[in-house]
Amino acid sequence: MNMTTGRRGIVWKTPDITADGLKMFACIIMLIQTVGIAVIEKGLIHLDQYTQESLNQAMSQDSRLMTLAGIGSIMQLIGGMAIPVFAFLLVEGFRNTSDYKKYLITMIITALVSEIPYDLAICGKVWDFSSQNAMITMCICLIMLKCMELFSDSSGFAGSMVRILIMIAAIVWVSIFRAEYGLCMVLLVTVFYVFDTRNVLKTVLGCIISLMYVTGPIAFYGIWCYNGERKDRINKYVYYAFYPLHLLVLGVIAKFVL
Repeated sequence: MNMTTGRRGIVWKTPDITADGLKMFACIIMLIQTVGIAVIEKGLIHLDQYTQESLNQAMSQDSRLMTLAGIGSIMQLIGGMAIPVFAFLLVEGFRNTSDYKKYLITMIITALVSEIPYDLAICGKVWDFSSQNAMITMCICLIMLKCMELFSDSSGFAGSMVRILIMIAAIVWVSIFRAEYGLCMVLLVTVFYVFDTRNVLKTVLGCIISLMYVTGPIAFYGIWCYNGERKDRINKYVYYAFYPLHLLVLGVIAKFVL
């Protein structure tokens, strides 16, 4: 636990947060966001049936609808805190993995398995091409990190240009796939990787980038308190399974129950 002394001699304590703690936090936040989208907006409000004008008119006549819309919006805003944590954990996983190929294959399989549950929960359809799930973004970011590592010996201006070009290529791919959190995730992963040892700089840049999702900077408190411990109390594959499972359960509830 880190401790600093304030101006009046008060000792301020910051918690030690493990990788496992960050994963649990991110999953809980992601669950809150998905409930807001799938259950409240898709299941209860049926938001896709309204235009903005008709929704405003309906809310003015129905206070319950207005309350639900407000709750759904707040839950989506809360979800923005998960993005920097997932970006940070991806870089940590890349740096510490003993088998990159196995790591990437696991991510790709999770991304493929998650696509139908994602479409059901977020789009209200069994199959939809308008956007792809966030695991696809993370797979592209993981490939980007490997490419950057291959050119890690390049230094100076040439090295910087190579990293920028690799980052731009990743941005292009997430745009082509219309992958969730694409631009924000690619930029955050790049910052966490390139400025790994420069904590203040990566925190400032990360907070600025995370403002794309408003509440993102709040997550940097947890990242700052990360103690480097990677021993999981929960098996890592539980976290992989959680993503498609929570999407599937909430998507089914929104589509077939509510």
